[in-house]
Amino acid sequence: MTNEAVTFNKQAAQGDLFIERVDELPSIALKSIEPDKGKFIVAHSETGHHHAVAAVPGVEYYASNDPLICFLVVKNNDVELRHNRSFDTHRPIALKGGDSVYKLTRQREYTPEGWQRVAD
Repeated sequence: MTNEAVTFNKQAAQGDLFIERVDELPSIALKSIEPDKGKFIVAHSETGHHHAVAAVPGVEYYASNDPLICFLVVKNNDVELRHNRSFDTHRPIALKGGDSVYKLTRQREYTPEGWQRVAD
């Protein structure tokens, strides 16, 4: 499999993470979150293979009151959303810069026990 980043205009997905470009940072976005070891971990994985973006100048990460939704603002240069796993990984997703705002939603599924977050 190629490791070339996937580009998109409005919506994309990476495993259990749904990505959509939105017009502006909504009011549900809380204060920005600090990076963890040079990365913004936008979706934690049960196995430690997180979905993350490099914490470079011009990238801001916001949580929301909903633990399944967060936001990325990419002000300057393009960045890549990467799935941090060396095997059976999802292709990187290119996030375009230029004051772009992205809503990232962890996907859910219905089970007989009720709604739950999709395991990736």
